[in-house]
Amino acid sequence: MKRILIPAGGIIMATGLLAAGLTGTANAAGDIDSDVLAKDAAAVQRVLEFWTKSDYKALKDADAYYYDHKASTTGLFQGGGYNPDGKPGIVAPIGEEKKVAAKSQNVNLPKTIGKVFFLDAKGDPRWCSATSIQSKYRNLVSTAGHCVYDEAGNDDVLDYWVFVPMYYQGKAPAGIYVGKTAFTHYDYSTYEDSDRDYAFVTVYNGLKFVDGKVVQVNADEYDKFVGEKWVEEKAITEQEYKDGVSKYGHNGPYKEKVSDPNIETVAPPKATFTDEEITGKGGYAEGKDGYKVFGVEVTKAEYDRAAAGTTAWKNGEKCKPEFCKNDGQRVAISKEESDRLMAEKAKGNFLGYLEVEKDANGKEIAWFKTQYWVVKWTKGTVKVSWYLEKYFVRDGGLVDVGALGNNVGGQGFAYNQPTGKYVRVFGYPYEPHPDGNKPYTGVTPKWCYGKTGAKAVKVPAYKVEEQIALKCAMTGGANGGPWLLKYSNAKRLGYVNGVTSIFLDTDGNKRLDAITSPYFDGETASVYNAAANSWSGNILPVVKK
Repeated sequence: MKRILIPAGGIIMATGLLAAGLTGTANAAGDIDSDVLAKDAAAVQRVLEFWTKSDYKALKDADAYYYDHKASTTGLFQGGGYNPDGKPGIVAPIGEEKKVAAKSQNVNLPKTIGKVFFLDAKGDPRWCSATSIQSKYRNLVSTAGHCVYDEAGNDDVLDYWVFVPMYYQGKAPAGIYVGKTAFTHYDYSTYEDSDRDYAFVTVYNGLKFVDGKVVQVNADEYDKFVGEKWVEEKAITEQEYKDGVSKYGHNGPYKEKVSDPNIETVAPPKATFTDEEITGKGGYAEGKDGYKVFGVEVTKAEYDRAAAGTTAWKNGEKCKPEFCKNDGQRVAISKEESDRLMAEKAKGNFLGYLEVEKDANGKEIAWFKTQYWVVKWTKGTVKVSWYLEKYFVRDGGLVDVGALGNNVGGQGFAYNQPTGKYVRVFGYPYEPHPDGNKPYTGVTPKWCYGKTGAKAVKVPAYKVEEQIALKCAMTGGANGGPWLLKYSNAKRLGYVNGVTSIFLDTDGNKRLDAITSPYFDGETASVYNAAANSWSGNILPVVKK
């Protein structure tokens, strides 16, 4: 390879590797770049809500992603052989750390493979192929660098990144694993050097929806809950409504619905009022003597021009905070509420002010609203009904299913291996060939098998100088999928020795016939080692009942 040379290494089983680092690979901290994907529970919750709402609609709607790594013959040629930067090294797959490989004639798909889902630079849901791989905390995913880092948008990482092993038609049988931290080579994240088009991503424990009992919760718990939830309305009497408002206030679950009004705006019925007359049980807020006082939403400019609230409670005065809760106050809301209010604002139905806070990477992390109210008096006859909102969730809908590797296993890792070896490559191909022929659905994983080329593949258009190639007709969607050395069909395990990067049409007939991968050397091992020793853990964001 063309990078810094690493001293010689050896064959390492998982226990030695993950306890003390890859033997024989120098401390190559300068070659390693890492970026946070979802830093806390709030971020994880937003990611989960996006992918799981409406029966996993976003997962089903996602399209295959391969950025600029499309079929190409332009500038394609082969150079000399490879110069490994150390002795060959391997890390055993999960469950095989102390076992001897056995021969098998069966052909089986690995349980470790699946799809990674994310939003591209335009905000559209996309996916690539990937696999679970061995690590100290059994929490690591291997894929292509362009399936994690946003080359097209020139940002750091792709948003809302999750791994779904054994994905099938919108189902996540082994759970959804939200990415925590992405690791890649510095040359890839900084210079988009496709010879380093690989990434290793730590993921939080898997989360999965399961059936559970129905539980009634309060409004705050309802807003925070991730999973199946709904609101029911129960008709109540006026007295029950008044008792409820007296206990919970006007922003509580006790609601009044006004229909068929015959109302006119009037002056206040008297010169001054006590707060109890306005807000107390049976007061003017309740419609005493046909008079009713409201807080009417206005714009900030109108609010600034309004007179301060007084005991006269005149029309157009600023509404007192004890009556109009959060008047002029900045209130934290959910992203969904912010989106809803933004739509209402466009229609003229919301007059308040919306704010969004972003972190240092420009990602949205918090949302706020500020509303303004003035006094309005009315008198007339109306048809009024009262109801109580009840909030329900399906308890236990989202559960922690544990570490990725404990659920689906993890492939081993190999580096500085000689080329010309047999590998088995897996992925979810979907895109059509350049001539329009579309043999794949992207629903089920496919595989290719053969010897890697002995010479380096060079594609200058993609800054490729030293990738390896394999004869294979898979198409876009399979990118990011693992190249497995010494794959055991019986155990469904092998050693990740590459990831699909570019699709090639080598004879110019508009049919893809080859795929490429970065060559995994000692610097790849250094990146892998940093990721394989990084903890993520459980970050279940559901509120406690």
